[in-house]
Formats: sequence, structure tokens, C-alpha cells
Amino acid sequence: MGLFSFFKKEIAIDLGTANTVILHNDVVVIDQPSIVAIERDSGKILAVGERAMMMHGKTHENIKTIRPLRDGVIANFQAAEHMLREMINMIDFKTRFLFPPALKMVICIPSGITEVEERAVKDSAEQAGAKEVRLIHEPMAAAIGIGIDVREPNGNMIIDIGGGTSEIAVIALGGIVNNKSIRIAGDDFNADIEEYMRNKHNMMIGERTAERIKIEVGSAITELETPPDECIVHGRHMSSGIPKEIKVNYREIAECLDKSISKIETAVLNALDMTPPELSADIFRTGIYLAGGGSLLRGLDKRLHKKTGLQVHIAEDPLHAVARGTSIALKNFNNFSFLIR
Repeated sequence: MGLFSFFKKEIAIDLGTANTVILHNDVVVIDQPSIVAIERDSGKILAVGERAMMMHGKTHENIKTIRPLRDGVIANFQAAEHMLREMINMIDFKTRFLFPPALKMVICIPSGITEVEERAVKDSAEQAGAKEVRLIHEPMAAAIGIGIDVREPNGNMIIDIGGGTSEIAVIALGGIVNNKSIRIAGDDFNADIEEYMRNKHNMMIGERTAERIKIEVGSAITELETPPDECIVHGRHMSSGIPKEIKVNYREIAECLDKSISKIETAVLNALDMTPPELSADIFRTGIYLAGGGSLLRGLDKRLHKKTGLQVHIAEDPLHAVARGTSIALKNFNNFSFLIR
């Protein structure tokens, strides 16, 4: 190992709409919400990640919280740069440097983003201190993270449901044969729950509460073998303005999420319809692989199986599958250089 190699650090980043995950030496070193708290008057960064999320929805007029990414792409360049810089500073590289180490980053991006949006990701990473920035598409990173040999002449379908986008791709011979990237994902599930609580229970809730409801009782189907307990929800009654407590169950949430999940189903069927016949035969044998936080929604695998008739497999660690795949591609750069731009 040369002297320069000692000062060079390689990190893999899943820059997500909801969460940012960073791996160094195949270890998750950062897993934080993608959010920044800023002081309005001075523009000073007050908090990033979990600390900023604790402030979300509870700020006064001189503090604002910003989610730098929307629908899988950078919506606020300056906030994204600050967030990346602060999260990188949180990493303990186990070695003390007189000067900041030279960082090589591989960042995963949605397969459907434009060149301008790609450039924004690279620019944000460079402004945050990266000396070299490479990009890899999320479905390919997810496939690698799941353990699929993407270089083989076998067709595999990957569905990565994140916070801002759902990526549906058919992969073979180290490339994406066809893909569908739709902006229906975890954030839309939260918005559906907020709307449902307003219309059905006459209650206003915030984004954080909607996320908690989704985690505790979220479901894609109305009949579960092992249903979760009812979720106690606190919010503001819309008529009286007085704080209120109610209970919601998984069947209610399954009904309110039905419209968004149906859009994902339609995109999956469209992707299957565009798949060449030989690859369709492979997918019939191998089934569909689910990754991303959205794949943890109860009963989603069963619903997709019922819709397509195919086996549906959930990744062992769906929340980190994309980040782990990015890390594997970075560590074995020579083997996966054809996937990294």
C-alpha cells in the first residue's frame, strides 16, 4: 500500500430521499434521515440527520428543516452539500489525519434521472469534499447487494421501493435491459396516511406521525396472518383544534395505501410486458426481488405474488441492500467498473 493509498478513503453512499446510508470498509458507519435544520436569519446549520428529524414539525419561525432530496433527486443543492459534509464528518476513520483524507465516493442514483440531476449529485459530493465521484444505478446496486451475480446471462427483476422513487428493473449480462422509475414510494404512503386521517378521523397529523403509523401498522393487504396491534395516534382535531387520541388498525391503512400500491403494481406489469421472452422465462424461474424500506410493508410480497403469479423474495436487509451493493461495487471496482460511471 502506497503512501497516497493510506490517505485515500473510499466510501459508498446511498443518498436517499428519506435516509442516507454510508458504508466504509463494508461497514455501515452512517444511517441517518436525509434532513437538515437551518437557522433562517444566519443560514447556520443547526443539526443534520437524527437531530434535525427530532426538530421536524416542531420548529419556530427562525428555524426551518429542509429535506434536500425529493423524488430521489437533489431539490436543494446547498442543503444537500451541507448534509453530506456533516455526515462525512461524523465518520470515524480510525486514523488521525493532519489533513482531511482524499475521499473516493461511489453514490447510487435512480435509473430514471436526467444528466442535469446526475451533475447535481456529483457537484454536491465534490463540494462536500470528494476528490473522485462515481455513480451507479440503484437497481443494479440493489441486485449486487441482494447477492445476484449481475454479470450472468440470466434475467432478474429488481424492485427497489425507497422514500421518493420506486425503481423497477430487469437486469441481465451486467446491464439494465428495461426499467421503470416511478415517483411513487414511501413519501407517498405517508401522504396517503395524512390524507386518510384528515378525511376519515378529522385529525391533522404530521409527517413523522404518518411515518410511525406506516411502520407500526402499515400493510398492503387487508388480511394478515399475524396482524399488528392497533396504533395509538395523537394529533389535532380539525374542528375543535384540541389535541386528540385515536386508535387505527392495519386494515384502515391497507385501504388508504391501496391507490399508491396499485400504481406500483401497474408499473411492475408494464416492466414485465416490455421484457424479452427469454428473460421472461428466467424471471418465471427466479421470481421478483424486493429491496428498499418500502418492501418492509406488511403483505406487499403476497400482493405482488397474487398480481403477477411470480415468486416474490424480500432482501435479507432491504434497508441497506442498495448501500451494500454500492460498497461491494466500490470494493471490487475492477470487476464492476462497467457499471460505475
